[in-house]
Amino acid sequence: MDDQNKNLILATALSFIVILVWFVMFPPPEPTQDDIATTPAQTEATGDAPAAAPETAATTQDVPTGETAAGTEPAQETPQIEIDTPSLQGAVSLLGGRIDQLALRKYRETLEPGADTVTLLAPVGSNQAYYALFGWAPGQGLNADTVPGANTLWQIESGETLTPDTPLTLVWDNGAGLTFRREISVDQDFMFNVTQSVENTGSATASLAPYGILARHGEPADMKNFFILHEGAISMVDGELTETDYDDFEPATNYSETAVAENGWIGFTDHYWMTTLIPDTKGAQFTTFQDTRRNIYQTTSKQRTETLEPGDSVSVSTRLFAGAKEWDTIRSYQNDAGIDRFLDSIDWGWFFFLTKPIFAVLHWLNVTLAGMGLAGSMGWAIIGLTLLIKALLLPLAYKSYVSMAKMKELQPQMEKIKEAAGDDRQALQKQMMELYKKEKVNPASGCLPILLQIPIFFSLYKVIFVTLELRHAPWIGWIKDLSAPDPSSLYNLWGVFPWDAPEPGSILALIFIGILPLLLGISMWLQQKLNPAPTDPTQQMIFAWMPWVFMFMLGSFASGLVIYWIANNTITFSQQYMIMRSQGYKPDLLGNIKSSFKRKPKPDEK
Repeated sequence: MDDQNKNLILATALSFIVILVWFVMFPPPEPTQDDIATTPAQTEATGDAPAAAPETAATTQDVPTGETAAGTEPAQETPQIEIDTPSLQGAVSLLGGRIDQLALRKYRETLEPGADTVTLLAPVGSNQAYYALFGWAPGQGLNADTVPGANTLWQIESGETLTPDTPLTLVWDNGAGLTFRREISVDQDFMFNVTQSVENTGSATASLAPYGILARHGEPADMKNFFILHEGAISMVDGELTETDYDDFEPATNYSETAVAENGWIGFTDHYWMTTLIPDTKGAQFTTFQDTRRNIYQTTSKQRTETLEPGDSVSVSTRLFAGAKEWDTIRSYQNDAGIDRFLDSIDWGWFFFLTKPIFAVLHWLNVTLAGMGLAGSMGWAIIGLTLLIKALLLPLAYKSYVSMAKMKELQPQMEKIKEAAGDDRQALQKQMMELYKKEKVNPASGCLPILLQIPIFFSLYKVIFVTLELRHAPWIGWIKDLSAPDPSSLYNLWGVFPWDAPEPGSILALIFIGILPLLLGISMWLQQKLNPAPTDPTQQMIFAWMPWVFMFMLGSFASGLVIYWIANNTITFSQQYMIMRSQGYKPDLLGNIKSSFKRKPKPDEK
């Protein structure tokens, strides 16, 4: 087999391996539904540390032990204060002062008209309970009854509705010389600020420690279980990111604390949504564990113990992010609000050095094009990004195409060397290398652009899959969601016939492809036709099948990724055509297309 065949087969094999490995390692995710535990509980404890989660029974040397008590009221009967902002709608429960009802106004579950808004937090007693709790753990001289916990019934001191302009203040007097207040404010986006204060009006010294808790009953029902995406606990501790899958949570009976020297944050991350606790003081302790008995997952931010002499008071703040992982919003909290590396809450993956700048450019293009009034701006931004990438790779592509053109010129000399060498493979290789050196040709240069496309392809796939900005982003006509596969189908002649297309992910959907995958196959096929069909049967077979195999394999990928591939093929076609013309070779595109449809004579007809 000559070097051209080797290079061609190598490049093709690499491309196929990339796609095949992708399908094996990253199969289409299937939603799961878990049985959700919904029994509320409160921990009674003593000691100089925050209690275990008020909703879990933890027993370790660092967390006081105690018995759990059932909640006193069903969630729907608990007094509530409405949360009303441009981005959020929900409620604060006076039972425990929990933030336990929250919906995202700007986001819908599906694209169907009238679809429900995305629900982020839900109270105990509802399906998929998920909420934020704050409180004080008792220290020296106190017990669980003298500090506010999960079932403490707070009173309203000020505020009727929690809005960006009207904070809410709750108050609770323990009747033993301590008065607790909790002020909750919220901004226009997704950030709450919870300031907990306590005043010692008694005659004894009191020690206690503030904490914030995020508790989740069961795994999310809509969890993707996709290798490419992290879902579970996430924390940033002094610049080090830690991700914990639900399967890897430590049990509540044996977990460890992580000390935060300077700054950090901890919480839960979903595909597009997130809740995160950000303590405003140094020296916090983070914990992540699961109450396996009741299937409750928890992340906790425990701050240092405060000692109050009679007449003293103290105030401690914790920020709570609860909302959508919007790149621009999270970047603003990172840059303007000083939340360390908050953008890393988006799962950029192993190729973060590519995914981060790729998305930054994509976002800039989207905003710029949207500002110009262009509909479907994210789809056009993907095409614009492809143009920029191809422009950056143009010098390399130019060298590759020039080398390929020289290889064609050397074809007659290479054939003579083969004839002269006969079966002597060593002599053949030696003479070929001498020829390449003399003519300054690198036979492997044609593979380099393909190799560079692999990490770019992976990175763009990652960006399209994980970033919220492509969720439900329309482009043109039938493409209503760039993060989903092309919904059109050959099954109903792409919408001409009145019956529905096959369900996404089904075998029929893979066979009866949409318009974008078809355009992908055609663009690859046309790119091939810039050159005459090779005479070698192996090359002929590979060239004949490759566009159509890719067409079906990529048909179930996100529309945004297929758009990128089509744009990439189109630009590559144009670049190759112009470079070939600049080297004195005029491609016979029409002739090559016609020859591909000619009937090939059988061996006995020759």
